[in-house]
Amino acid sequence: MSNKLSKSVEDNLNRAGRPKGVGNKSTGMAREAIARFVDGNANKMEEWLQSVAYGIQASDKEGKPKFSTEGNPVYVVPPNPEKAFGMLQSVMEYHLPKLARTEHSGDAEQPMLVIHEHKFLD
Repeated sequence: MSNKLSKSVEDNLNRAGRPKGVGNKSTGMAREAIARFVDGNANKMEEWLQSVAYGIQASDKEGKPKFSTEGNPVYVVPPNPEKAFGMLQSVMEYHLPKLARTEHSGDAEQPMLVIHEHKFLD
């Protein structure tokens, strides 16, 4: 049995593949879903991040804050601003595009000329 395709099938095959620069559909859809989730829950996310950053203090049955015998507040979730910042960064990573690092190089005998102008308005 031969694995050769018929002439008509061979003519209809696209051998070029995906063009350069075209993103993966699944990745694009996932990023869009995350962006919609972040936009729709921005106010809740702010509360969650503040809960992690400032902590959640324990309370008694009447709703009054609990304190230790030394007078320090007792926390259900201890304050951790560093973790809250890390959580914010991890969400932003999917929502904001990353900028690639660029490097300018040129000929050693003809260095690049950079002109920077300032115009002041009266």
